[in-house]
Amino acid sequence: MSVKLEGVLTALPTPFDDSGSIDVTLLQQVIDRNVDAGVDALVAGGGTGEVGSLDDDERSRLFAAAAAHTAGRIPLVANVGSLTARRAISLAASAEASGADALMLIAPFYEPLSIDEITEYFETVASATKLPIMLYNNPGVAGVNLDAETLARLGRRIDNVQYVKDSSQDWEQALRLIHHHSDDIKLIMGWDSYSFSALLEGAAGVMAGAANVVPDEIVAVRRAIRDGDIERARKEWRRVYPVIDAMLALPFTQAVKAGMQLRGVGIGDPRPPLKKLSAEDITLLQEALSRLDG
Repeated sequence: MSVKLEGVLTALPTPFDDSGSIDVTLLQQVIDRNVDAGVDALVAGGGTGEVGSLDDDERSRLFAAAAAHTAGRIPLVANVGSLTARRAISLAASAEASGADALMLIAPFYEPLSIDEITEYFETVASATKLPIMLYNNPGVAGVNLDAETLARLGRRIDNVQYVKDSSQDWEQALRLIHHHSDDIKLIMGWDSYSFSALLEGAAGVMAGAANVVPDEIVAVRRAIRDGDIERARKEWRRVYPVIDAMLALPFTQAVKAGMQLRGVGIGDPRPPLKKLSAEDITLLQEALSRLDG
């Protein structure tokens, strides 16, 4: 459990070819683009990666392909969250065998669970792997918010739970995690528009799907904050924020793929039932990118 996750973590999209299968060659290009931009880690098979449309075999193949191409270059986090502990453990074993450096784990959804039930699920999965675990707090998906105190308790209770991606959009919760509980669990901010503020406050890192579209710009913000040059960081953030804002105003997964296409990195369409962005939405995104590139 020696990997350290910090800085900019890119939530990777999953490229599909014309037949709808995972396109490994395009995945490698996406990884190279992020590594070349200087991001600090990559996350495979999350929401931005259309995990809801992937079966477990595809998720395992995705982990293997991503791990093979990131090995020795940059840490890879594999999202193994599932509706049952048995499936999550199987995916965790596959990810670990493939060479993933850490795992991400969301609470099971569909059936409403108590905090005790969620805790038992996390403990069961965590005990089956030696890899560091990043919990994923996403109330909009899981149907329950894991507050700062609960997350800190989980960090103390489960040895390999070291991080939390928090996508609650609750800024007060983020501040409590950063300023009161960072010894127990490290915050990876999981809402792109909070990236500047979270890094400035001292979050360990940010996980940004937008980094696929504007990787150099988001890395520039992080590096300026790391170097203590807040004015430069603010200037870089003011440049890139309108793009992030435009993406968040649209169906986000589709906006990532469309934004990459607009920047010359086509990775295929979303997998149904997701649809491509409308022409109107693409125009909105293109205008934001044009202002950035102009």
